Amino acid sequence: MTNAAVFRSLHDPADPLVLANAWDAASARIVAAAGARAVATTSAGVAWAHGVRDGGALSRDAMLAHLARVVAAVDVPVTADVESGFGATPEDVAATLRGVAEAGAVGVNLEDGAGPALRPVDEQVARIAAARAAAPEVFLNARIDTYLRGVRDFDGTVARAHAYLAAGASGIFVPGVVDPDTVGALAAAIPAPLNILAGPGAPSVAELGKLGVARVSLGSWVAEAAYGVARRVAQEAFGAGTYTSLAGAIEYGELQSLMSP
Repeated sequence: MTNAAVFRSLHDPADPLVLANAWDAASARIVAAAGARAVATTSAGVAWAHGVRDGGALSRDAMLAHLARVVAAVDVPVTADVESGFGATPEDVAATLRGVAEAGAVGVNLEDGAGPALRPVDEQVARIAAARAAAPEVFLNARIDTYLRGVRDFDGTVARAHAYLAAGASGIFVPGVVDPDTVGALAAAIPAPLNILAGPGAPSVAELGKLGVARVSLGSWVAEAAYGVARRVAQEAFGAGTYTSLAGAIEYGELQSLMSP
């Protein structure tokens, strides 16, 4: 079975796919060694690793080169966060998807946000159709940003989901909602694998699976937590002059082992 087929098969509410999103080759290897069945990138973490803001500041070429290193670092399937597709036109999105496939990734997240607003449905449908045509084997996870942007429009979200699936999406990602009643209703109304963004305070993976969720992502939370450790360590060393925040670090030898070819 190909990595693409394996990845597609992992989307099952009976045993949801859990993605502790990585942002570089090292974090990808750490996540894989912890038992990940697949590795996902986080666009925010990748952007921050390059010293730029999330949301279009990184170039497509830089993203693809970074993605290729992540793919080469692990044996499990890799899915890439490609933001809104790295370009203004459907042709731009198609070019991005071809690059993702060439880098060896088997999935993407493609969001429908455009700056401060959501793209009109017809525009996003055209972008998804172009992505599908450019990379037929890639699992296309269509992200709907209604709830993430505070637009709690259930009917509108479901309508977008159906339109995106008709255009070629493989699954639907609705970040910004963890309320069990809403999540369960979304899972029932969307005839495709549903992906939910989880973090502190969200239902457990098992609880989300019972609601019909097939995929649980941690998004940028993992990178944020790692950078939080770096800040706490620095503040403690510069302030109290102590080092207790370093407790719990992965030992040098273990990291060396994980990074060995």
